[in-house]
Amino acid sequence: TRGRWVAQRAAAGAPADKVVRRDDPDRFSFLVIGDTGEGDDPQYAVVPGLLKEGGDTRFAVLASDVIYPVGSADDYGTKFFRPYRDYPAPIYAIPGNHDWYEDLGGFMRVFCDDAPPLPPEPAPRPLTRAWLRSRLWHRARPDDGRQLDEARKLRSAPGQQAVQPGPYWAIDAGPVRIVGIDTGLLGTLDAEQGAWLREVSRGPRPKILVTGSPLYVDGEHHPCAIEGGGTVDAIVRDPAHRYVAAIGGDIHNYQRYPVDVDGRTIQYVVAGGGGAFMHATHTIPRVSVAGVTEDDFRCYPLRGDSLAFYSGLYGRRLRLRRFFTLTETEATAVIAERLGIRPARAPGTGARVTRRTRLVAGLLGTGRRPDRRKRFRLPVRKIYTQLFSPGSATYSPPFFKCFLRLDVTPDAVRLRCHAATGNRAQELDPPVEDEVVIPLG
Repeated sequence: TRGRWVAQRAAAGAPADKVVRRDDPDRFSFLVIGDTGEGDDPQYAVVPGLLKEGGDTRFAVLASDVIYPVGSADDYGTKFFRPYRDYPAPIYAIPGNHDWYEDLGGFMRVFCDDAPPLPPEPAPRPLTRAWLRSRLWHRARPDDGRQLDEARKLRSAPGQQAVQPGPYWAIDAGPVRIVGIDTGLLGTLDAEQGAWLREVSRGPRPKILVTGSPLYVDGEHHPCAIEGGGTVDAIVRDPAHRYVAAIGGDIHNYQRYPVDVDGRTIQYVVAGGGGAFMHATHTIPRVSVAGVTEDDFRCYPLRGDSLAFYSGLYGRRLRLRRFFTLTETEATAVIAERLGIRPARAPGTGARVTRRTRLVAGLLGTGRRPDRRKRFRLPVRKIYTQLFSPGSATYSPPFFKCFLRLDVTPDAVRLRCHAATGNRAQELDPPVEDEVVIPLG
């Protein structure tokens, strides 16, 4: 289906190289926001800080899962146009797996020049794999999108408009090229997109990859296979391509891995905290991957805050608050013990590790030292929202959401992760949870 969309856009006049050439100066800023589109309080809580810190940026990029749960066109009103109606600049996007659940139709209409629906494909033979997929696949309603024209009015100013050439693209902006890839449902690239990525990655211009599937996440390396051979990360690591960072959505928190590649550092970032329910960070084991150690690794929320958050959720859900609920101090202390690392914060009163805190930490899947074996744990990621309503206490502040601001100069890119908690103080002054300067030389 991706190939059919790309062919349709090419026939409609989209540039063959799929490059958007902007007129940004050598010094400019842009935003990256990942996994935004649930349309509820956590997504909207990100907006005040985003407007305060990003009101002067030239554009924004949405990295994965623009619309939950299935990418329906009629959901764009409350989950895209309304929350970002006051952001004055264009917004580009790459789709995530949720945007593909209705064959990307809504996404293409919004971001790709109101692309018309694809003609139906011939019906597959009964009892084949293709036939089975067609039985299980979510189909858009015949009238889906009837509210889209009205929703567009919320972002109708000339300065807000943008047209991208398809679900994957490159943007030449100032001294850098931003390359956005579509990893679809399976977190991989088809051969056609892989060939395009190799071609668009050539040349001396410094590059930043934006992907729906992060290449380093939760202490693991996921290089992202390309159909026919090779990986996305091999392209990123090639010194001739001059990638300085790879930013991925899909996982709903912030993580950063500064990986040394033959004497130069590539910043691998997870940035999926733009609105959807929070994925735990306390389940991340002690980091030791590609030469990156705990001293180099950064995450938001901090593991202790993540464990305290989920202990409160389970305490309320199971009506066992006295057993499950941990303070941030207790959670930070038990994580430091289990991982054999320094506490992320200076220990305060009540930092003693007890049998109860150890048991709760284990039940909630707190990361381990590499020499410890896995044990039973309660779900704290996607399975949690399948067991419990997504509209439950999961969405009571603090939300632990975030967005990225990247300030570009001819010499460097400064990347800052700003937090959004749902509390007024942070809305007025979004704190910086992580900051790194990335040389372009």
